[in-house]
Amino acid sequence: MITLNECLSPHVVMAQRDHLRLERRKPYPVLARVRPVAWTCFCRATVYELCEGGGRAFIRRTIQRDDINEVQETFVGSIHEARAIWAALLSGRAR
Repeated sequence: MITLNECLSPHVVMAQRDHLRLERRKPYPVLARVRPVAWTCFCRATVYELCEGGGRAFIRRTIQRDDINEVQETFVGSIHEARAIWAALLSGRAR
């Protein structure tokens, strides 16, 4: 079992009281070639990934369950927008 001291990827902090609520939907094949460029630690039940491809980007959220994983994604926007949302997510200003 991995302890928090052994994790290499960041963890999302608690959401702030006035955080931005991100709109999520089921995954859709909008980008033919997309790759995660940043992610949170897999030691938590909820994992976030910043995905980029073709000059566009979005945030993927995976809730790891025993039977099946639940995957949702934010809107597809510019890489600049997605990176700003990623920073807000990690700091608790978005969820």
